[in-house]
Amino acid sequence: MNVPWRLPFLLGGPAAEDFHVSSAGDDLSAEQWLLQNGELLRKKQEEWLAAGIGGLCAPTAFSHAFSPDHREALREQVRLLNARLLEITRGAAQRFAVPVGARIGSSGLFVPPHGQADFDDIYNGYRDQIRVLEQNGAEFVLIENQFSMADMRAAVLASRTSDFSVFVTLSVDESGKTLTGGSLLSAVITLQAMGVEAIGLGGLMSPPEMLPLLKEVMPHASIPLCAIPSADGLSPEEFAEQACTLLRAGIPVLGIGGDQTPAHWRALHKRAQEPFSFESDYADADCYAAATEAEAFFLGSDITLSEPIECSLALEEDLIDLDDEQVNAALIELNTLDDVMLLSQFASVTRLPLAVHTDSRTILEAALRYVQGRLIVDTNCQIDLELIERTAAKYGAIVY
Repeated sequence: MNVPWRLPFLLGGPAAEDFHVSSAGDDLSAEQWLLQNGELLRKKQEEWLAAGIGGLCAPTAFSHAFSPDHREALREQVRLLNARLLEITRGAAQRFAVPVGARIGSSGLFVPPHGQADFDDIYNGYRDQIRVLEQNGAEFVLIENQFSMADMRAAVLASRTSDFSVFVTLSVDESGKTLTGGSLLSAVITLQAMGVEAIGLGGLMSPPEMLPLLKEVMPHASIPLCAIPSADGLSPEEFAEQACTLLRAGIPVLGIGGDQTPAHWRALHKRAQEPFSFESDYADADCYAAATEAEAFFLGSDITLSEPIECSLALEEDLIDLDDEQVNAALIELNTLDDVMLLSQFASVTRLPLAVHTDSRTILEAALRYVQGRLIVDTNCQIDLELIERTAAKYGAIVY
């Protein structure tokens, strides 16, 4: 099991909204308020720690900046906020001997076809924040309430250059979809291959709303699942009882979202002392699958690739037409970076997993970086197999 602490691992901590202070985008006012009221923050953190939190998160969810102009102007401010808020958090946790991590919230940006943001700008914003957290002793990061595969992958790629544990939660609607049409299963298939420690759900859902979605993906999870359900409208005892259904189902990483109090943590901590079994043979999980943002494709022992498809203005139509052919993967020919960007826009229209063929390692890395999901890499090319495997491992791709 990848989670390096005692299970169940209860992680959380006061965030800006718990002080009725909000922030979004490149506005760092909420984090500035927390820093200016550091003693108040530390006191509340100690109250929550005494109530039973097992892993304390610094309130750094939006201590980042993404647009190039803002990143340069705010870089020192981002460094100061993350370093100081983590320092306060470590001070509060010292006498409780629990691991200390940090929250990383969504960028709020969307890459094509859902928006016009640049993937590298999102990655660089996360990397600036994560570098400071690493330098100041964070033991884990909670990449929380994510709305798109691009955001999740950018944050995970930025985190993988560091040495701490990575937990990820998605925010989905009642149908189980993110804002960009992604699914928990696609995220599980993609991110577990990228090396995260646990992945699951956050946002506004209650424990009973999360449970069926998590149980559905459990047979395909090669890592533990996590859940941070909302306590909105629930008494501490009601929330703890509902949260126990997640623990009984084998969800070993748990937190509390929404309108929470130390009483909610005390009730959850008390119930978490009951005997729960988190033994699972993750090695036998059915996780040999490719994925786009919206769908996962479970692969048999024999992958039948289509004839190579050129990246052209007809790419969308060509991908749709493949649904009727006797193949089980779409092989895309990539010769230029423009080909890669075109594929990244239309990848979601296919009902088949995507395999990429290129004779350029640079183009291969670009495809695995900018096309969202878990791709198949065709090794029948001019790139050395060792280089293919090394590049594919970084992005969790399948080598075929």
